[in-house]
Amino acid sequence: MSIDKSSNSPLGDGGKLKLAIQKSGRLHDDSIRLLKECGIDISNGVNKLKADASNFPLEVFFLRDDDIPQYVEDGVADIGFVGENVVFEKNKKVEIVEKLGFGKCRLSIAIRKGETYTDASFLEGKKIATSYPVILEKYLKDNKVNAEIHEISGSVEIAPGIGLADAICDLVSSGSTLFMNGLKETEIILKSQAVLIKDKNLDPEKQKILDKIIFRIESVKKAKNNKYILLNAPNNNLKEIISLLPGMKSPTVLPLAEEGWSSVHSVLSEEQFWDIIEQLKAAGAQGILVVPIEKMII
Repeated sequence: MSIDKSSNSPLGDGGKLKLAIQKSGRLHDDSIRLLKECGIDISNGVNKLKADASNFPLEVFFLRDDDIPQYVEDGVADIGFVGENVVFEKNKKVEIVEKLGFGKCRLSIAIRKGETYTDASFLEGKKIATSYPVILEKYLKDNKVNAEIHEISGSVEIAPGIGLADAICDLVSSGSTLFMNGLKETEIILKSQAVLIKDKNLDPEKQKILDKIIFRIESVKKAKNNKYILLNAPNNNLKEIISLLPGMKSPTVLPLAEEGWSSVHSVLSEEQFWDIIEQLKAAGAQGILVVPIEKMII
């Protein structure tokens, strides 16, 4: 099917923001889930090329992950959810506007388990198999290493075992696939996650719609990174307990029916959570309740 940017394109409606996401694979479900958490209802049938949001001026295109930067650069799609690794590999004229917090992985060098890796110089004169030749070539150039790059589209991890390459450069999540193929991870070239990219020539009206989506995404991300906390505090230790709570502003303090006690409400970041909980208990806090936050507007 040929696709153009005109209003007659089978992909497009000029009055809506057009979002490209992966049609299947590791980023698809998380992308749909994020849209739902942002209050945007998308229903797509099996093998459909696109779907409309029922409650927001948005069209969603379901495309191959590797094609998304090209579609956004060409203006066929206005924005896209795609892995950073794909953005850097395809090197298209698009702008990264938001990290989405899912699809986290890393692009790494891996070698045979029995070999000793010191630094990038180990790769001098070696054959390296990868699906990311652009990123790998830049890495080798930055480290002044001459190596032979073998570009293959899949099953990169088997290349050393069949004698095709001495090392690989591939995406790693848990490392279990490397282990099963007798390889070990030696160096991380790129840490990646899903990002929101946009057409650099996005018109002002569509930018307004995008700003609304970004606002919702940021609210969802803040909620996931924070917890709402309620606790009972003895009044004689109230000042100390409040000092331990670095909430958005100051904690909410309400008197309890039992004299000498107050209820304290605040928000804690996920990173600080356990350390602060221990300090609160040591300061006399009791009945500590922790509640997930669905959305967080600051």
